[in-house]
Amino acid sequence: MPNVVRVAVTGAAGQVAYTLLPRLASGEVFGADTQVILQLLEIPPSINPKPMQTLEGVAMELEDCGFKTLKDIVVTDDENKAFEGCNWALLVGAAPRGPGMERKDLLLKNAQIFQKQGKALAAKAAADVRILIVGNPCNTNCLIAYNNGRSIPAERWTAMTRLDHNRALAALAKKAGVANASVTCMTIWGNHSNTQYPDFTNAKIIGKPATEVITDRAWLETAYVKGCQERGKAVIEKRGLSSAFSAANGALDHVKSLLTPTPANDWVSMATVSKGEYGVPAGLVFGYPCRCDGKGNYTIVDGLKLDAFGQEKFKLTLKELEEERDAVKDLLG
Repeated sequence: MPNVVRVAVTGAAGQVAYTLLPRLASGEVFGADTQVILQLLEIPPSINPKPMQTLEGVAMELEDCGFKTLKDIVVTDDENKAFEGCNWALLVGAAPRGPGMERKDLLLKNAQIFQKQGKALAAKAAADVRILIVGNPCNTNCLIAYNNGRSIPAERWTAMTRLDHNRALAALAKKAGVANASVTCMTIWGNHSNTQYPDFTNAKIIGKPATEVITDRAWLETAYVKGCQERGKAVIEKRGLSSAFSAANGALDHVKSLLTPTPANDWVSMATVSKGEYGVPAGLVFGYPCRCDGKGNYTIVDGLKLDAFGQEKFKLTLKELEEERDAVKDLLG
């Protein structure tokens, strides 16, 4: 008998999910011997009828693909139904930043969404559930959901820095004139925001320290770091829309990394609930270098050193996450 995995996806009518869903359904992520049940959540029609109408169309397209690994599709506006028995939850949907909205206002608006979803996950998800928060500000949205769903172990909650990881890796490869696969040991420290630190000092290119292959330190500290931090903004300026298939790809890479043992000479970037590693306050959701065992579990790579430049960037992103935590402290359960 084939295995069956239930995957909940929120914001399922959005542009990121539109790329994400067929790849989840196709067998790419969970394998050809696993049947996938997609449990898709959107906002209620009483708030806005369009997302649910769009989602019904997306479900029709998924059916029309004829995927042998797609067992069923659930379309709903009820968190409890979407999260019922789910083994994986990808929280893609989040409130967008409106005109004139301050970052604190955005944090509070999303806090109410993720507070509710955290409670629903704790009540309805399968005992082995793994959760990835994609919707921004994803670190703090994860913090809120986790604090309102504490019956689910802290290590099951993660937020996505894999898009940043992939961007940072590709930028080093392009500068060095090598294949993307030649870049290893990339780390995105901290927040998925423009304070993130893409750590070029611990990265390797063809097995050598990146700083030995790319010797232009000024480029690394300025154009490279800033380019990674502001890549999302640059995509919006060019495309007129935020990153979609690259964000979906990052989410899928994140899940696939949890399902595949990490090579001994490499690691991946994930934001996890800190237990105090690298001096980050316990409970904060912070981007770390991680290794995965292929069974949905990870460990944070220890012993990495940051130079003075890296330490400064680390402190900046940590400060921002602490400020975000303080802004939503009343909704942390």
